Amino acid sequence: MKHTEMALIDKKIIITRAQEQSSEARAIFRQNGAQVFDLPSLVIGPPDDWAPLDEALKKISTFDWIVFSSANGVKNVQDRMKEIDLSLSKISKTIQIAAVGRKTAALLSDMDAKISFVPPSFVADSLVEYFPQNPKGLKFFIPRVQTGGRSILADSFKLKGAEVTEVAAYESSCPKEIPQKTIDALNSGSIDIIAFTSAKTVINTVNLFKKYFGENWLKLIEKIQLVTIGPQTTISCENFIRKPDKEANPHDLEGLLHACLELNFN
Repeated sequence: MKHTEMALIDKKIIITRAQEQSSEARAIFRQNGAQVFDLPSLVIGPPDDWAPLDEALKKISTFDWIVFSSANGVKNVQDRMKEIDLSLSKISKTIQIAAVGRKTAALLSDMDAKISFVPPSFVADSLVEYFPQNPKGLKFFIPRVQTGGRSILADSFKLKGAEVTEVAAYESSCPKEIPQKTIDALNSGSIDIIAFTSAKTVINTVNLFKKYFGENWLKLIEKIQLVTIGPQTTISCENFIRKPDKEANPHDLEGLLHACLELNFN
């Protein structure tokens, strides 16, 4: 969807994102006039050990709820289920599924999986706050990233008396390099915006900047406007860089675009 007056016309923007997820973001921002520079900041791969996930899937029928906080978790759970002749579509007939975020929910819908609950805001805290049942006595299965993620879902449900099985379904790591075109744009001072799509993209981007630009990295980006996709990303940005200029609301790509459109470039 195009927004009024192509407000990002000729603005140069870096969108930090997983390598395999960059095309959607690039398309949305280009439709609104921006020049997008690639800076893949996450590499999504398998967990170190599939065994905990496989063991959980063998007893999948014993759970009351499966809670997905990312599309990556959905993909890998679905793939591992195929090994035992199951699918999220099949099990959603008897087990309730909750999804954090529009993209996570959309992927489940594409798989014909029934979704019982999507919180009003696209963050884990909202899922806990608005959860439609008393968790006490319920059994939860929570597939998650192996390292670097928050444990708020598992911790909150446990505190409320639920039994929680939380296992690694994927891992996200830092890429080894920055594309040369993006390095050149940063060195020339022509980048207008850096948009961060998760707390981990902030950390990995900082690590890449330190690797390529050394102690000068912070000065290099001091005039670039920073936009974050949500509250946890904002906290990470404040901790490792500085307070961002805007935070997206809603906390998705469309919200990120709106936040960039609201920036003042005067």
